[in-house]
Amino acid sequence: MNDVQIRSAERALSVGTWLIVSGAMLYSVLTVTPLMTAHTPAEWRWTAPILPLVVDAAVVIVVRLDSVLARLGGHGGRWPIALRWMTGGMTLALNVADSALQGDLVGVSVHSVAPLLLIVTAETGLAYRRAITAAMNALKAEQRAEREARQQAVFDREERAERRERERREHEAGLAREQRDHEERLARERAEHEERVRREEREREEAREAQEREERERVQREREHEQQQRERREREEAQRREQQKRDRAERERREHVQRAEQAERERAALLAAGPATEKLPEDRARQIVLAAYSAELPVRAAAELTGWSLGWVSSRYSELRQSPPEAARAA
Repeated sequence: MNDVQIRSAERALSVGTWLIVSGAMLYSVLTVTPLMTAHTPAEWRWTAPILPLVVDAAVVIVVRLDSVLARLGGHGGRWPIALRWMTGGMTLALNVADSALQGDLVGVSVHSVAPLLLIVTAETGLAYRRAITAAMNALKAEQRAEREARQQAVFDREERAERRERERREHEAGLAREQRDHEERLARERAEHEERVRREEREREEAREAQEREERERVQREREHEQQQRERREREEAQRREQQKRDRAERERREHVQRAEQAERERAALLAAGPATEKLPEDRARQIVLAAYSAELPVRAAAELTGWSLGWVSSRYSELRQSPPEAARAA
């Protein structure tokens, strides 16, 4: 049996199963609906066909899924078996219930034909589909084995041809390798000779460069020494100028201190003369007023020391206040 025959048998099984299922469903609806109508309140009699339709729908689900699982080689477990027998039993009970209630054994026998046929068809169709699936798997395995054998034969031929081609290439490669090794040996000897010549030339060049570098370094060291000597002389000269500047500043500070001390002594001498008994000359009086202003003496005390009037002394104090400090000290 080939694949075409198996698929033809599977289509015949599917068509026959669905014809039986469709006829059993139609017969069940027509048989069970009067029973449900007789046992349903008048206002709900329109729901009488629902129960046979629900039960038949469960039958359709079972048949359809069993066919799919059988085609895939799977098994749904115990629940699909329970659902299949439960729906078959319900269909059988509903179909024969009316005749059984009336005691009509012939009616029970007649109305049990379709449900029993449906149950047996479902089980038989499942067994057939599993057998067909097993046959198709075996056929596919056989075809796969034949295909693999053909592929292996092709592979063996290709491998032998490839081995012969590989041996030929290896022989040619061996010859080419020997020729290449000979050429590489000649090239290596020539390269070694050239490298030796280049190395000797490079050594001479490096020696010359080393001599020139030493000469440059010597000149550079001499320049750096001269630069250091020049920087040291410039640094010493800067230090000498800085020291001279500090010495000059120190001398100026001492001279300023001496002048300040001299001015302080002169001012003390002027103020120590005591009150004047008569009006002093204007130059002498101005000196005493300046000394009194610097000592922050009152105008009256300065007037007593000079013998001049308070107004004149007050005018001199005003001039000294308006004059810059250096000018006042100079005055």
